[in-house]
Amino acid sequence: MVRYALAIFTSAFLLFGVQPLAGRYALPWYGGTPAVWTACMLFFQAVLLAGYAYAHAVASRLRPRAQAALHLSLLVVALAALAARASWTGSPLAPGDGWRPVDDHLPVLRLMGMLAATLGLPFFVLSTTGPLLQSWFARARPERSPYVLYALSNAGSLLALLGYPFLVEPWVGRSAQAWGWAAGFVLFVLFVLACARDLLRLAPATSAPEPSTSASAEAVSEEASTASASQRPGLGRTLTWLALSTCASVLLLATTNKLSQDVAAGPFLWVMPLAVYLVTFILAFSRESFYARTPYSVGLIASVVLVTYAHKEGPALGLGWQVLFHASALFTGAMVCHGELYRRRPAPRYLSAFYLWVSVGGVVGGVFVNLVAPAVFTTYWEHPLALAACCAVAFAGLMRKPKEETAVARTQRLFRGALLVGVAVHLPVLVLTDLGRVRFAARNFFGVVRVLELSANDPQQHQYVLRHGAITHGWQYIRPERRSLPTAYYTTDAGLGLALAEQRRWRQAQGLPSGLRVGMLGLGVGNSATLMAAGDDVRFYEINPDIIDLAKGQGGFFSTLTDTPAHVEVVEGDARISLEKELEQGSRQFDVLALDVFSSDAIPVHLLTQEAVALYLQHLAPQGVLAMHISNQHLDLVPISLTHARAAGLSAALVARDSDGDAVASSWMLLSRDPEFFWGPTFGKGKARVRRLVLRGEPEYVWTDERSSVLQALRPGSQGPAAAHPNVTDAPARAQVQPAQPVVQPASP
Repeated sequence: MVRYALAIFTSAFLLFGVQPLAGRYALPWYGGTPAVWTACMLFFQAVLLAGYAYAHAVASRLRPRAQAALHLSLLVVALAALAARASWTGSPLAPGDGWRPVDDHLPVLRLMGMLAATLGLPFFVLSTTGPLLQSWFARARPERSPYVLYALSNAGSLLALLGYPFLVEPWVGRSAQAWGWAAGFVLFVLFVLACARDLLRLAPATSAPEPSTSASAEAVSEEASTASASQRPGLGRTLTWLALSTCASVLLLATTNKLSQDVAAGPFLWVMPLAVYLVTFILAFSRESFYARTPYSVGLIASVVLVTYAHKEGPALGLGWQVLFHASALFTGAMVCHGELYRRRPAPRYLSAFYLWVSVGGVVGGVFVNLVAPAVFTTYWEHPLALAACCAVAFAGLMRKPKEETAVARTQRLFRGALLVGVAVHLPVLVLTDLGRVRFAARNFFGVVRVLELSANDPQQHQYVLRHGAITHGWQYIRPERRSLPTAYYTTDAGLGLALAEQRRWRQAQGLPSGLRVGMLGLGVGNSATLMAAGDDVRFYEINPDIIDLAKGQGGFFSTLTDTPAHVEVVEGDARISLEKELEQGSRQFDVLALDVFSSDAIPVHLLTQEAVALYLQHLAPQGVLAMHISNQHLDLVPISLTHARAAGLSAALVARDSDGDAVASSWMLLSRDPEFFWGPTFGKGKARVRRLVLRGEPEYVWTDERSSVLQALRPGSQGPAAAHPNVTDAPARAQVQPAQPVVQPASP
């Protein structure tokens, strides 16, 4: 029993533990977009389906000795593949640079190809373990219940999911994680070898194959005794399995997308929905009594109401409340789907087909979210539609009239059904209402962008606004005399405006030409171009082709790029990859290099690591300034910025600007090699609050390519930037700053 327990627990732990690690390797190459994780999930679901199909075929068609021989051979090949990768690339899991995307053509398929090449075979072997080893145990120990093995598998999965963002990601680098996972895989192979020896010793060579057995099969055998349950499932029943599992899968991925786009794409907000989803599967498939239609339908109604409220509030609602509301909706919705799925389970001899169809539903959900929805929808319609579908499933369950029902109970049941219909319709209608002001919408791998027309009845305020997800990314007034006004985060007295103005003043004092070389990571509608002057050379880096088209004037909404007197170039692709390629030809020598790289309100972490900052410094002129836009509803990026500043020997100033007229509240962290730069007269003008900051004592945390976690930057409560950090303090006047340390060539992301 112990050997089976160790093998199944280890396989489940490794199976779910490697998923966020694989996502972290992929994120930097695909712009840090939330779609990276849903694409990864599609790969994992497809391989799990293949693993279940393999386990079913092997357990039902091969003799025991043949099963053991085949599976051990597969284990040896997988182990050899890991060893070969470690020998050739220096890591058992890290993808080589050859997998870097060269364009945005078919990113989902390219990402899945990368995962298949790096961990496809080991992941496939792990996915076969649960059903196959339970079958081996049932054959070798027919007098023992395999239920504890099913429980251990679930425990291993949950431990891996919940432990990763809290215990692994903040403290262990990616390389160490990869080697630790490989060591765990070696242990797993040894445990399976022990189980295979047990099977070979006990099973005679001539014994016939037997149907596979699982813990869920035992539960079914105890309860599925009705005549209908023992019948061979027909097409309608099979399609019902497929529909219910697809609905739950779509809700899982849509919820993950919703949360990730407004904070940051990373393991913290990846594993929470997956853990909730797994808990519903465990509860629903453990015992039928764990799912009751009435309480879960009421819970679903309440959850959808809370999600509707969260949708109306947008990013202004605290992260904790957003996570709670969406997690509750995911739990109740998935529980309804999985509970109804378990109630429609077949007789034990059809269980393998049942679980295969459930797995197919998971893959269909992944295909829908990753491939169909972006091609069909111009917004994240799959989230409200998935919740509406869950309400429909709960409604169908409630409409099944019990054998004995009082008039009061019937009235209550119909009332709950009416509420389900109401909330199922209201959320999609709310989304449609929001679309009433939309003049343009587009969706691709990098998110949803929309152009809204606002204040149509006020000629002075009539404007087109660009929104990425739920966040405004700039606007432009429509009246010709107001089209060139600096707005949003780019007013003349906001952080970037002050940095540009002080650079011009300094160059004039030095007798140098006033024209600046400016780099902008992130384009938006090109609002920052309104701050540029004749003679400036501006280079934008933008990964989203839809954003580029809009900023260049597609649709006639925005014209700042064409109106500016500066010379403008736009480089398409991930900014960090583009800058690394350009460094091969020499430094760009930017006078100002600005980072405004949020996707909705989510930050691409790979653009804020220590290695990324080292790359930016190599592209700065000696007197150059690095301007980092760090406004965020949920994350406090001040300590991270100051940690990077101290590591590179830079002076730092935080420029905070409140909303006022054409300005949106913003926080910019400015970094410079010159300790006198932020004491220039420009920083005493305007409405912005300028604080020259230093980091005192040891940093709370450091973001690097190997180790970073958004959990570390979560803002406690509603404190403003730098308000809650005892080791962040104001710099003394005219502080003498140590010279900048030599910049090291950055590692590849």
